[in-house]
Amino acid sequence: MAGALPQSILFCCDHNAVRSPMAEGMMKKFYGNRVYVQSAGVKSELEVDGFGVAVCNEIGVPLQGHRVRSFDQMQQWGDDLSAFDLIVALSPASQRRVLELTRYHHLEVEYWPVMDPTGLGRTREEKLAAYRQTRDQIRDRMLARFGPPLHDSDSYG
Repeated sequence: MAGALPQSILFCCDHNAVRSPMAEGMMKKFYGNRVYVQSAGVKSELEVDGFGVAVCNEIGVPLQGHRVRSFDQMQQWGDDLSAFDLIVALSPASQRRVLELTRYHHLEVEYWPVMDPTGLGRTREEKLAAYRQTRDQIRDRMLARFGPPLHDSDSYG
């Protein structure tokens, strides 16, 4: 059963290089400017993953301009976690960090266990298949949680 669309949402994972950028991009594509969306990672030493960019391009979600950032960088830049209506953790490490950072705030935090595709597969096609599986896990969970896209419904599947 789909829930109400929050006004603001933060997606997070380990490095803000694969899962959370995918989620941020799909949320923006499916629900437009009806919701403010950002993403962050526990760490930010990586760049956005090229396989993630490729599989999101397949469904019309551009990630190549994504700027990787960590929770620490968010705070340094003045972004306050308490300003988000919903925080969705996509990895165990990000869930732990979010719960630690929000223990003094009353915030809605959800954990969506999503496979980390990095390191899976040996060939390019095997790697792309793993990244597609991760993309589709996020998409399916997003659609179940927030309902059908508000526009451009042809491009999500």
